[in-house]
Amino acid sequence: MPNQTDESFPRRCLDLSPVGGVLRASEDDFRVDEIASYEPCGEGEHTYLRFEKRGMTTPYAITQIARVLKMQARDIGYAGLKDRHAVTTQTVSLPRIDPERVSALEIPGLRVLSVARHRNKLRTGHLKGNRFELRVRDVTEGVDVGLARALSIAEVISSAGVPNYFGEQRFGRDGDNAARAREWLSGDNSGPRDPQQRRFLVSALQSELFNAWLGLRVHDGLIDAFVEGDLAARGATGRPWLITADDAALLYPTGQASPTGPMFGRSMDRPTGLAEAREEAVLVGASLDRAFFDRIGPLAEGTRRPARVFVEDLAVTVDGDALVFRFTLAPGAYATVVMREFGVSSATTPPVATGSPAEHPTMQPEPTPPGVS
Repeated sequence: MPNQTDESFPRRCLDLSPVGGVLRASEDDFRVDEIASYEPCGEGEHTYLRFEKRGMTTPYAITQIARVLKMQARDIGYAGLKDRHAVTTQTVSLPRIDPERVSALEIPGLRVLSVARHRNKLRTGHLKGNRFELRVRDVTEGVDVGLARALSIAEVISSAGVPNYFGEQRFGRDGDNAARAREWLSGDNSGPRDPQQRRFLVSALQSELFNAWLGLRVHDGLIDAFVEGDLAARGATGRPWLITADDAALLYPTGQASPTGPMFGRSMDRPTGLAEAREEAVLVGASLDRAFFDRIGPLAEGTRRPARVFVEDLAVTVDGDALVFRFTLAPGAYATVVMREFGVSSATTPPVATGSPAEHPTMQPEPTPPGVS
């Protein structure tokens, strides 16, 4: 995956002066709280553990919990993955285990917050979203100028949303997971043995193609505009439908619906007309076709993803020599993509000049380990 430059993946706010600065100078500068879809009811065979972690990925935390409690990692349920270089809270479910044993957990870098029983295993997607608190340091022209610029950008994206790109962490530590998928699926190598790792690579390829489609749509000024044949969706998980020009004129400007883009696969809903032609052009540009995804079958069932993600409860304040950004995102959206709109780079990559095409905030990848369901 190439760096997310302004040329290949244009920002919505490219015409506004960026804030600059560095995100994630320390783990405490990047805080994420998972927002549960529901609270444990207090009874049932599953124990819900809510915990805070730092310096570890979700899969690593799960393996450590399983090790200490002497259980199989694959039996532990979770709603979503959280980053390593951050302080994050989330919940996992543990079957058939005494809550008192869970309360007594002692694992370096992990702190128990609450323990309660519930009836069902926690599954991927059982969350409303994630709440972020991010501190940006070394603001290019100082916090006063930076705050004024940040508020100007925040006003735009609070109402219009941001391009719903996949963040660079989607593509692996070296950014080459999509390329590895191509090599494997083209027969150049046997690919990974583990089925989940295979799906992880295919997902990176699908995500790369979606980003290419979205980058072209933003570049052409069409992220908020109707394209004949569009499949639109309401919110992050609404079912796509073939929208008319009249309905798009009512729903796109207000954010009630957004155009959707391709996560190519054999079961993906297909647009028509010009919208379909734009998707076909992405495949042609990647030297692929729909038959390629038909051949790999269940590894790429396919779906659609909204072109825009809306940032809720966005606030920017000053705290000493840092700017603090607070906001909430729907599941599947990337905080680093939001921060990219502000021209903020990550301390996990070399700082670059404000506004440089090289700017690209990033997070470390969280590959799903064998045995985690």
